[in-house]
Amino acid sequence: MTTITPDLPGGTWTLGNTPVSRVGYGAMQLAGPWVMGPPSDRAAALTVLRDAVASGITHIDTAETYGPRVVNELIREALYPYPENLVVATKVGGRRDAQGGWPAARTPDELRQQVDDNLETLGVDALDLVHLRLGDANGPVAEPVQDAFETLVGLQEQGIIRHLGVSNATAVQVAQAQAIAPIVSVQNWYNLANRRDDDLIDRLADDGVAFIPFFPLGGFTPLQSDGLSAVAARLGATRMAVALAWLLHRSPNILLIPGTSSAQHLQENIAGAGLALSDDDLLELGAIAG
Repeated sequence: MTTITPDLPGGTWTLGNTPVSRVGYGAMQLAGPWVMGPPSDRAAALTVLRDAVASGITHIDTAETYGPRVVNELIREALYPYPENLVVATKVGGRRDAQGGWPAARTPDELRQQVDDNLETLGVDALDLVHLRLGDANGPVAEPVQDAFETLVGLQEQGIIRHLGVSNATAVQVAQAQAIAPIVSVQNWYNLANRRDDDLIDRLADDGVAFIPFFPLGGFTPLQSDGLSAVAARLGATRMAVALAWLLHRSPNILLIPGTSSAQHLQENIAGAGLALSDDDLLELGAIAG
């Protein structure tokens, strides 16, 4: 198998026992509208995945619910056999309904089925990293994690999951999961304006656990900030570039997974993440959350 040599902004972080590029790729946008169905341009979707790996990205984020199945199958078609140091992270804990909703699915049987589905569509005998997706579409919800997480720990002990993480979780839920078994990552909503997890990020950095923010520029409703726009204009850069570069500056355990279905946009994201920010830029950006 081939080996990718990351040479991207921010260097690497060891995820589990594998060094990965801190600039990764989120594959959600490869599905059709509202993350349902196939992409409008299948060839372009395959090109983006291959370009991501060719650029040195060694961390791809996906989920069986994207499509559903569609994105995992694209990843397999584009990249299998996978480079030996490529980490493909997925999520379980939810499903898609006929209306395109994201209802929870966290009973032991549901979780085992989702793991089996991921194994099948990705074409592997073991999943590199599985995040237990908690909460709902509005964010984390205070609820127990023990039964669901212990189910995944059991599958890890069987050898079909290598590493575990949690997603859309409160700090309390992260601690509850860590008390059951080691985790290597937390994937939560976080960006310049949504700084609720600042303390959690710092604690995870001390623990050697990665923090993987989704929605780095606000989410489906783009972040509107005069401060962000001012810094971007001063640097002659896009707001996305500044937001990504700030995340890499924020803490060494932050891993990026910006998504796109465009090969050109992929390269813009990679370049943007390497934008140099001065102390004054960082001070101005840090004040956005108020």
